[in-house]
Amino acid sequence: MEEPVRIALDAMGGDFGPSIVIPGAAMFHERNPDVRFLLFGDQDKVAPFLRAHPALAAVSELRHTSVAVGMADKPSQALRATRRNSSMWMAIEAVRNGAADCAVSAGNTGALMAMSKICLRTMAQIDRPALAALWPTLRGRSIVLDVGATIGADAQHYVDLAIMGAAMARSLFDVERPTVGLLNVGVEEVKGIEEVKAASRLLQAIDSPLLDYRGFVEGDDIGRGSVDVVVTEGFTGNIALKTAEGTARQIRAYLKQSLTSTWRNKIGALLARSAFEDLKAKLSPREANGAVFLGLDGVVIKAHGGVDADGFSGAIDIGANMTRHALLEKIHDMMTLANEHAAALAGVPDEGADDAQAELAEEPRSACAEASPQDPA
Repeated sequence: MEEPVRIALDAMGGDFGPSIVIPGAAMFHERNPDVRFLLFGDQDKVAPFLRAHPALAAVSELRHTSVAVGMADKPSQALRATRRNSSMWMAIEAVRNGAADCAVSAGNTGALMAMSKICLRTMAQIDRPALAALWPTLRGRSIVLDVGATIGADAQHYVDLAIMGAAMARSLFDVERPTVGLLNVGVEEVKGIEEVKAASRLLQAIDSPLLDYRGFVEGDDIGRGSVDVVVTEGFTGNIALKTAEGTARQIRAYLKQSLTSTWRNKIGALLARSAFEDLKAKLSPREANGAVFLGLDGVVIKAHGGVDADGFSGAIDIGANMTRHALLEKIHDMMTLANEHAAALAGVPDEGADDAQAELAEEPRSACAEASPQDPA
């Protein structure tokens, strides 16, 4: 019999704290009654919401702390002032200590990333973690990473992102060999910055049985769902994410204006209400809520700061799925396989791979500066 999944929740995180976190956890528990929860937050503020959901209370343990990381706090400030006493830190620490299988927070993204890196550390074969988002597409959903964890990337970091994204796709989409594309300004091999072109040659050389590299993809391929995993660095990824969310809000505003401009349009909107509700759901960020910190020695999920209860329950869903499908083991196995393949290639003449490796050796890893990510909410 499998052990129940144990999830640590930062009950004070996000714009609305326990008023959203607890109902969201209750909604998730209705669908997954075998899951257990560790709740971290101010007992006086969390307990009233927990009493309203007795079924959730029966499978939860509330650990008190009166310290919470503010949404506007700088990561450095949060680390100095609240490092080991905040609900956010304690939720992450529960994963490190083995008391929980994953942590979920809607709190300050920069603080969550900083605390996760310090508390959990990165995996042995990963230099820098990434923030991976689920993206609604015409084919369903794709994974886009990095959407804001770090700024800049060298060729090897792009390869690491591809491997981590493919492992997440295998866990979440149940695809044995996910398709992967590098985001670029064109699909031709001569286009793009040198780091991206070098990464493309490395990925072509890897030829992994667990990753199907399809070459370059452009911005409009993301929404099409041309590949399962879209790889980019955090600066570009965060801009793409915010642009897509803004465009979705713009489309919803246009539709609302058009459908309420005349009585005839209002009647037509009423008749087509179910179709418009379906469109609204597909355009809603809540449908793809929950970004995953990849590359850490533990599973941490970031929910949107302004999420509602339904969206937060979806973020918990992602954490539970990542745990059930052994995300960390998949990343480790794929990294090991890629390294073994690269070592085997070292003794085989391959002009493209040799060029990419030479460029990689010349790149200063320190040139890629880590940055405090922006909230993807």
